[in-house]
Amino acid sequence: MSRDYFWLTKDQFARLKPLLPNDTRGKPRVDDRRIISGIIQVLKSGGRWIDAPEVYGPRKTLYNRFVRWAAKGVWADIFQALATAGGPPAQVLIDSSAVKAHRCASGGKGGKHQQAIGRSRGGRTTKIHALTDAECRPVAFLLTGGQIADCTAGAVLLEEMPRSAILHGDKGYDSDAIRRQVEGKGAMPNIPPKANRGWKNCFSPVLYRSRNAIERMFCRLKDFRRIATRYDRLAINFLAAVCIAAAVSYWL
Repeated sequence: MSRDYFWLTKDQFARLKPLLPNDTRGKPRVDDRRIISGIIQVLKSGGRWIDAPEVYGPRKTLYNRFVRWAAKGVWADIFQALATAGGPPAQVLIDSSAVKAHRCASGGKGGKHQQAIGRSRGGRTTKIHALTDAECRPVAFLLTGGQIADCTAGAVLLEEMPRSAILHGDKGYDSDAIRRQVEGKGAMPNIPPKANRGWKNCFSPVLYRSRNAIERMFCRLKDFRRIATRYDRLAINFLAAVCIAAAVSYWL
């Protein structure tokens, strides 16, 4: 194994192996550790699948494994299993980050809206909405077009919020509906009120200091160049790439 490329360690693969599909029919799959390491290398480097290093085997095998497991929801299921293994976090953070959509991301079936590509100030973008714990570790993701407001997407993402005592969010989530939704889950919303609010809600600046953890999480995810720029036409493939990057960076 070359030091110049990414390889899952034995310990990382040992944690990952029980979560891999075992219903393979016909010819057995080739070395899972080598193929998954190759997929991660492509996500980190930002290169085309056809340019994947030969050390990982046939490029077509890497691409097919990534796309087929994305369509079946395997990558998302692996991420979810790893993220929930340790139990619910004491604090949850919510935020979003915009990603530039490359021109080759155009043409997905169903149009740009169905494929979570929108037009915002930065041009054609996709927004990654996330929930994390106070240690930067992501627990849930949602993709939308870049023009979708945080409070609108937040209402959908919060349906996946784990049991927690408190939720931190920025002013983009300061709406009565969001606050009621969080309180309905038994958590306290620690969200700074907007300047135009007539009645200011309870807010703790001291507790809010930990909210930068989710910003650091997005920065680390964008070290994967195929996350920092979206090249995938299908939203399900880009979400799979986000889940893989999150699992490798924080849960393996």
